[in-house]
Amino acid sequence: MIKKVLFTLFLFTATLAFSQKSLTKLSAAPNPFVNETKIIVVSNSDQTITLSIKNVLGKTVYTKRVKVKKGRNSIPFSRNNLRSGMYIYAIQNSRELVSKRFVIK
Repeated sequence: MIKKVLFTLFLFTATLAFSQKSLTKLSAAPNPFVNETKIIVVSNSDQTITLSIKNVLGKTVYTKRVKVKKGRNSIPFSRNNLRSGMYIYAIQNSRELVSKRFVIK
């Protein structure tokens, strides 16, 4: 009986630890944009993330490593030589990947 209780407690603790997300509320503003936008991400801890931008064909057209602090972070992004169209922006840390879309006019 004690083994079952300990096993259940272990499973509950492990599930709780793995289910907590450290990156939340990803957005880009303004979206759509012409020259520049800000990618907003809320982090539950200080960490290093990788920001990547992919075109609709899945080709990575931009990558940058960024150190974010706990709380709301704003990462500026300029279109540079990217054509107008839809892109997928993603942030990734060692445990998770979060992605969304933006449009360049």
